[in-house]
Amino acid sequence: QVQLVESGGGLVQPGGSLRLSCAASGSISSINVMGWYRQAPGKQRELVARIIRGGTANYADSVKDRFTLSRDNAKNTVDLQMNTLKPEDTAVYYCNALIRTDVYWGQGTQVTVSS
Repeated sequence: QVQLVESGGGLVQPGGSLRLSCAASGSISSINVMGWYRQAPGKQRELVARIIRGGTANYADSVKDRFTLSRDNAKNTVDLQMNTLKPEDTAVYYCNALIRTDVYWGQGTQVTVSS
């Protein structure tokens, strides 16, 4: 069993910052890809950012230049630094990982951007 545990969500004012963290534990040999998805009310789940083992990160156009994704391969963790947050960023954020040939999801953490 593999478990993804998320933390760092909450309420923040527009223009503020939050940092989301995700830690993977369990039967892990190698994490090929880790990243974050989000789902707003009435919307389909969408990719926010993902990073491969070598360190190359990809971002959705809506968050590029505002969000930064990083990972620690030794500790099996990934962080999403979110700056200049906008109300449209409000969503449930889900950690995602490709481990071996299997895909895993965290339980989700709420991010609300409101004045």
